[in-house]
Amino acid sequence: MDSSEESMETDMNFELPEPEPEPDPEPFKGPMGTRSTDAAPNIEGVMRIPVTVQVVLGSATMPVSNLLRLGRGAVVPLDHRVGEPVDVVVNGRVIARGEVVVVEEDSARFGVSLTEIVGSSVDERSL
Repeated sequence: MDSSEESMETDMNFELPEPEPEPDPEPFKGPMGTRSTDAAPNIEGVMRIPVTVQVVLGSATMPVSNLLRLGRGAVVPLDHRVGEPVDVVVNGRVIARGEVVVVEEDSARFGVSLTEIVGSSVDERSL
């Protein structure tokens, strides 16, 4: 092998530098500082959190003077009409609509038969 062949061979035998290892990403921290891998066992705790469910039959606006005149037996007309769906509200947000029904097991109680589940808007999902 002459010297030109030898120099070509040495030029072809070079090593690439080792790439620097990427740092381990910080694990996702969820509520209360839990890592995402720890979140699955805590779902049962979340499922036991009580929430306030309200059924809104309607609302009314009136001057304070009319409000002060209300007494026993007074009727406050609401903005919903008979037969219109009522709003089911959880923690201040409408989550569903439904019809007022009499509970079969106890005819002295009312319930709500859900007719529509309200999806969240784009603005609410970004909160």
